Amino acid sequence: MLITSCRHLGCSLSTYMPSGITSAVLFVIVLGLVCHLIQLNRAKNKKRSASMDGLIREGSPLASLRKEFNGLAGSPCTHIFTYEELDTATDGFSNTNELGAGGFGIVYKGVLRDGSVVAVKRLYKNSYKGVEQFANEVDILSRLRHPNLVALYGCTSSSPTCRDLLLVYEFVPNGTLADHLHHGKDGGGDPLLLPWPTRLGIAVETAAALAYLHAHQVLHRDVKTTNILLDDGFHVKVADFGLSRLFPAEGATQHVSTAPQGTPGYVDPAYNRRYQLTDKSDVYSFGVVLVELVSSRPAVDMAQAGADVNLACMAVRMIQCCEIDRLVDPRLGYGSSASETKETIDMVAEVAFRCLQPEQDVRPSISEVLDVLRQAHHRITDGAVSLKKSRDGSPDSVMNQWISPSTTSNYSS
Repeated sequence: MLITSCRHLGCSLSTYMPSGITSAVLFVIVLGLVCHLIQLNRAKNKKRSASMDGLIREGSPLASLRKEFNGLAGSPCTHIFTYEELDTATDGFSNTNELGAGGFGIVYKGVLRDGSVVAVKRLYKNSYKGVEQFANEVDILSRLRHPNLVALYGCTSSSPTCRDLLLVYEFVPNGTLADHLHHGKDGGGDPLLLPWPTRLGIAVETAAALAYLHAHQVLHRDVKTTNILLDDGFHVKVADFGLSRLFPAEGATQHVSTAPQGTPGYVDPAYNRRYQLTDKSDVYSFGVVLVELVSSRPAVDMAQAGADVNLACMAVRMIQCCEIDRLVDPRLGYGSSASETKETIDMVAEVAFRCLQPEQDVRPSISEVLDVLRQAHHRITDGAVSLKKSRDGSPDSVMNQWISPSTTSNYSS
């Protein structure tokens, strides 16, 4: 009986032992797979973090990013914000607070805890170029202060724990110059007419901001009406320094070589050919802005025929052919032959024509342009300043036909 029971037990053990071993082995295999997947996930996250750090590691093109943030943290003019602060200020980056979007980020309106209204630029995720521009904008704006440049209040930390790269600026409430010239303040309907004295004041303040940048060896590289912000008094705040670059000091090579960037209709044609930036590249772009102020036309208009799609081409042709009356917005009161409006529009058209010359060396400096614009502004406001004679090699008047050494019918930007 006992022997039978033992045999029976032995039989049972021999029957179930392989099954138990199999289950244990399967359990170990499954556990190993789970552990392996966890390790892979951790490695992937670590790689993502490392790739972000790689954008700003020592020796990379963005090596100065962490240093720049560290410098900002100690600056009395800037502040390091937490992500949570700005998330709350913008109501979770709500679409209703969106002010606009660019190539590398979206700008939101925000209200800080103390009630201050600010503009918050949020960098698009997974954008190397965006990070580079973010670093560039911090670098440029943290060292410059001018009443006609948008002020940088602060940014988020560059710590790996920070969820987003964010820049915080002063809030400029009255939209962009493009809004008022082309789209209406709120982006819809017919734009309200900006009177000529207001347009001339905007031109003077924008030129003053660019002259300040050039005096500090900074090229803006993206001068256009959408980057000219206006406050409630129509005073200018030049914005968006993501493409800006430092250029060499006097005596060094006076250009910066780089692949073409910028906005169609505003890009220096010489820059497109040689990939070389100079201060005259900003002058060309500002010449387009001046023509927009005179004509109320956009820089690129696909409804036009041929080369006239490009406003710069149209303006050069019309001014050269003494057809400036066809270029000017008729609502500005240009028709009266003896009016100060006509005289000052002619002055602005002259200097715009010089700015738009295809040869960089023929164009005036931004300080020369500013002098002419200030004279025009004084004339229309005080009636007390005479027209400054243009330098040799440039047109003396838009009313007298002038041929540039290399201006041709194939002129394009």
